[in-house]
Amino acid sequence: MDWSLFLADFGRLLAAFALALPIGWERQRASRSAGLRTFPLVAAASCAYALIVRTFDGATAESQSRLLQGLITGIGFIGGGAILKSGERVHGTATAAGIWITGAIGAAAGFGRWEMAIAMSLITYVALGVLTRVERRLLDHDRDAGVSGQPPVDPD
Repeated sequence: MDWSLFLADFGRLLAAFALALPIGWERQRASRSAGLRTFPLVAAASCAYALIVRTFDGATAESQSRLLQGLITGIGFIGGGAILKSGERVHGTATAAGIWITGAIGAAAGFGRWEMAIAMSLITYVALGVLTRVERRLLDHDRDAGVSGQPPVDPD
C-alpha cells in the first residue's frame, strides 16, 4: 500500500465530503427528501470514481470522459428519485439539481479542480439557501397581491 497516495486521496475525499456538507445541511434544515447524508456521500463517491480512473495505468481522456458520462447519468437517476409530482404540483426539482451538481463537486475534487469544486459548492449553497428564501417572499407577495391563474409552486 502506498501511504502517500492513500493520504492524498483520503484528503480529496474528505474535501469533497466537506464541500457538500453545507449543501446537505441546508436541504436537511429545509426538510427535503435528501439531506445531510446524501449530498456528502454523492460528492465523496463521485470523487472516488474520479480518483480511480485518474490512477488507471494508461488512463486516457476517453476513459475519463466515459467515467464522467456514467457519473452524470447515475447521479441524474438518483436525483430523479427526489422529484415527486402531486396533481399540478412538482416537488424536489431543486433537490435533484443539487444532487446533480454535488456529483460534479466530487468529480472536480477528484480531478484536482479545486477552483471549480469550491465555486460550485458556494453557488449551490446560495441557490438552495438564499434564493429559496427570496423565492418564497416573491410567492408570498404575489399571493398577497392577488395574482392568480398560476398553478401552486413549491419553492424546492
